[in-house]
Amino acid sequence: MKIGQFSDSFLPIIDGVGRVVYNYCETIANMGHECTAVVPLDKFGYRGRFPFEIIDYYAKKVPIMSQYDAGLPPFDLHYKARLDMTDFDIVHVHTPFIAGYEGIKYAKDRKIPIVGTFHSKYYDDFLQMTGSKTMASIGTDVVVSFYNKCDEVWAVSNNSADTLRSYGYSGPIHVIPNGMKIKEIDPTWKLEAKKHFHIDNDYPCLLFVGQMNFKKNIERILEACALLKKNNIDFNLLLAGKGPHEKDIKDKIKEFNIEDNSYILGHILKEELLYGLYSLADLFVFPSLYDNAPMVVREAANASTASIVIKGSSSAEIIDDGINGFCCEDDANDLYEVIKNALADLDSTRAIGIQAKETIPVDWNEIMKSVIERYQYLIDKYKKD
Repeated sequence: MKIGQFSDSFLPIIDGVGRVVYNYCETIANMGHECTAVVPLDKFGYRGRFPFEIIDYYAKKVPIMSQYDAGLPPFDLHYKARLDMTDFDIVHVHTPFIAGYEGIKYAKDRKIPIVGTFHSKYYDDFLQMTGSKTMASIGTDVVVSFYNKCDEVWAVSNNSADTLRSYGYSGPIHVIPNGMKIKEIDPTWKLEAKKHFHIDNDYPCLLFVGQMNFKKNIERILEACALLKKNNIDFNLLLAGKGPHEKDIKDKIKEFNIEDNSYILGHILKEELLYGLYSLADLFVFPSLYDNAPMVVREAANASTASIVIKGSSSAEIIDDGINGFCCEDDANDLYEVIKNALADLDSTRAIGIQAKETIPVDWNEIMKSVIERYQYLIDKYKKD
C-alpha cells in the first residue's frame, strides 16, 4: 500500500499533531508499506534515519505563531515535480488548511480516497488569533466545509468528535485513538534530566509538557502552585515546551511569587531527557481543555507517572479518577486540593502511576493495524464505486 500523509506540522516536532503524523509515517513504513509525509520545509538535514519518504515544500514562519511554518506550495516547482512522480493508493490529511487542500487536490486528481483526521479545537485557535467570535465562527465553517470534502472523517477521541459536530459537521465520524511509542525507561535518564536542568533539591516535581500557550490552561497550574507556596508546601514546577506566551507565563510566575520553584525548560528534542522528566515528575499536571487525546498523558503513564486532568475534557476519557490518574474541576482551588492530597501520600500516588502504565498506553503498532485495515477497506470500496 502507498499512503500519503499530508500535514502542516511535522519536523522538528513542536505540537501533538506533528508527533501523531510522524508516528503514523514511521509505524506504517516499519509495517512494510510505502508512506510519504507531504509537509512544509523547515530546514535541510540528513533524512536517512527515517524509514519513510518526505516531500516538502517552501515555507515561511508565521508571524503571530512563530513556532510554525506556513507552507507555500504554489511557489515550489520542485515540490510539484516530486509530488507528480508519486502514485499513492490513499491520502490521509491531518489539517484543514494548506497541506489538507494539497491532499484533497491530489486525491481528486488521482481519483483515490481521502481520509481527514480532526485533531484540534480550531474555534479556540481562531478566537485567540482574531479576538472575534464572529471570525472564529466563520473559521469553523471553513473547517466543516473542508471535512465535507473528505471521503471519511476520523477523530482522535469521542470528545473531539463531539467538538467537530458542534461546529456543524453532520456526517459520520470514526474514532481512531492516538497511540504512543511504548518505551523501556532507563533509570539513568531521570538522573540525567535532573542534572541537565539543574534541579538541585529533592522537592516533589510537578510537570507540564506542551506549548507555552494560555489556551493550554497553564495559568490554572500557576494559580494552584501559588496556593501551594502560600501554604508552605514544597514543590518544583517544571514547564517543558515553547510557544507564543512564554514571556507572559514567566511574568505570571513572577506575579504569583513562585519563581524559586519554577523551571522553564524550553522545547526538548532529546527523547532521553523528555522521558527523564516524566520519570522525575511525581505528578503530570495537564489541565488543558483544548487538547484532543493528548499524547503527553500517555507518555507520562508510560513512565509510571500519574496525571491530573480536568473532568469532562478529552484527556479525561482515559482516566479513572483515583485509579489510574486524577481528575479535578477547572478551578485553581480544586486543582490545588488534588495536588496537595497526592503529594501528601506519594506512595499511593506512585501506585496510581503504576496503574496508569498498565492501563493507558497503547502501542502505535496496535493502532496502525486498525488504520491499515480501514485504509484497505476504503481503497477497495472506492474501486467498486
